[in-house]
Amino acid sequence: MKIISTNIGSKKTIQWRGKTITTGIYKFPVNKPIFLENRVVRGDHINNLKVHGGLDKACYGYGENYYDYWKSLYPDLEWSHGMFGENLTISNVDEANIKIGDIYKVGEVILQVSQPRQPCNKLSARFHATKIINEFIEFEHPGIYFRVIQAGHVKIGDEIKLDLRNEKALTVLQIYQLLYSKRTANTEMAMKALNDPNLSASSKKEIQRHWKLKIT
Repeated sequence: MKIISTNIGSKKTIQWRGKTITTGIYKFPVNKPIFLENRVVRGDHINNLKVHGGLDKACYGYGENYYDYWKSLYPDLEWSHGMFGENLTISNVDEANIKIGDIYKVGEVILQVSQPRQPCNKLSARFHATKIINEFIEFEHPGIYFRVIQAGHVKIGDEIKLDLRNEKALTVLQIYQLLYSKRTANTEMAMKALNDPNLSASSKKEIQRHWKLKIT
C-alpha cells in the first residue's frame, strides 16, 4: 500500500436536512507532509472527540481503489481525495486481508489497525445523500482507523509496509460484518472480537449491543 493523498479538514458549518451541522469531514488534499500525533492529525479539525480522534481513532485511511465505484454512483459531485473524511487516501486497500492489531511502518511513523470506520450522518451531508449510509454499509469497504504508536510526518508516495501481522485476529472486514450483518458473521466471531485486546473499545461496545453478548 502507498499514500496517494494526505488530507486535512477545517471546521465547516452547513445546513443539512433542516439542521445546522458543524463538521470536519470536508477534508482536502495538501501538498505537504502531515504530522500524525497519538490522538489526532495535527491541524485537522475534529468536531466531536467522543466519536473521532483519540488513541483508537487517531488517523483514518480509505482506499483510492474504491473511488471509481463511488464516482459511478455520484458522478455529479466535485470529486477530490478526502471525500470520505480520510486523512490518508491509500492505494490497494483490501479490508479482507488487513487484520485488527496489524502494525505498519510509514517512514518514521508506526501505525496499528484498530477498527473499521462506521458511517454517520456527516457522510450523508458530505455527499448530499441520505442513502449513502446504507450504500456504504453494503459496499463493505469501510476503510481503516489507525492508532499512532509512533508519531511523525507522512507524505504522498510513502509506502505503508506491514511490520507485524496479528495472525490470530479477525480482519477489518470481519469486524465490519459483525457490526452490520448476521448473515456473514456468527457468535463465535463476535466473542473472538470482544476478547481481542487490539480492537477498539467503541467497536467492542457496538458488537456487544448488536449480538447481545458480554466479554468473558
